[in-house]
Amino acid sequence: MAQSDHLQARLVLGKGHDPWYNLAVEEYLLENLNSSEIIIYLWQNEKTVVIGRNQNAWQECLVGKLEADGGKLARRLSGGGAVFHDLGNLNYTILMPRRFYQLQEQLTPILTALQDLGIAAKFSGRNDLLYQDKKISGNAFYYGKKSAYIHGTVLVNSDLFKLAAYLKVAEAKIKAKGIDSVISRVINLTDIEQNITVADVIAAIKNSFSKKYNGGQTLPQIMIEKNDRLTELYTKYADWNWRFGKTPDFDLALAHRFSWGGIELNLKLSDARIKEAVIYSDLMYSDLVQQLTNNLKDQPFKLAQLLQIVKKTLADYSYSDQVVKQQIKTELSSWLAAELAEIIY
Repeated sequence: MAQSDHLQARLVLGKGHDPWYNLAVEEYLLENLNSSEIIIYLWQNEKTVVIGRNQNAWQECLVGKLEADGGKLARRLSGGGAVFHDLGNLNYTILMPRRFYQLQEQLTPILTALQDLGIAAKFSGRNDLLYQDKKISGNAFYYGKKSAYIHGTVLVNSDLFKLAAYLKVAEAKIKAKGIDSVISRVINLTDIEQNITVADVIAAIKNSFSKKYNGGQTLPQIMIEKNDRLTELYTKYADWNWRFGKTPDFDLALAHRFSWGGIELNLKLSDARIKEAVIYSDLMYSDLVQQLTNNLKDQPFKLAQLLQIVKKTLADYSYSDQVVKQQIKTELSSWLAAELAEIIY
């Protein structure tokens, strides 16, 4: 993968704490990134649950409680699981031309910033930053046509009891990770270094990003003004249909949790064809889930044809992690074949 150190670094600081607006700005930046830029966007949401692109809102969040308490539900473009945001949490988005996407390289300024603050942070697994065995920062990624981003959270002084109160974590997911609760696997920076503030983390990230991408000089700041496209994107993120989606009555529902994520496949059938396909998942590759959904729709409900479609979709997809690629291709196809063989031929 090409190195991105020579790209022109830019800074965007979020305005306000409305998740729908902040996500609109993120997508606007993705659409308008030029081929020689890398942008760090720092932002915060107030009392928000953000779910992954392909998740079922009702299964991931106690929506009624959240909204009764004045909170908001938001759905992002990227895959992965549900997260809780408040003003004790800092969000970062790193946007770069797609050809320069490399998870650990671009996350290095975040890791370095935490270490500069005295936090013994380390990379772990495929998408977490940990202190000892507890998560202090999780992240997800999204590929646009020409640009990509990595975005994530830093738990500074977040209300972890609110996090546990609003998020619904499937028992299978907890068991798969060998943990007892949501709270047991995360930790705030203030539980490690008592005096750290969100402002400290912002300053440290700006400094480490500047050192890596701008020779240690102050990062040029981009000011995002309101415009028609930003208004369109805000309307999308605030829309009920985007956040909750259609939930038709399905004739077939299959679900399983793998090491790389959970899959819930829902099919609406008519005249031996798939009239509607909806897949809920916290798989990081959000566009792969969308491709599977689109490719299954309007197909004959025949075992061999469905498995062929699934295998081809999985084989043709461009993965950033070859180990995960092999796991998904093998495990998903095998599970689906075994499940469907009991229903169709």
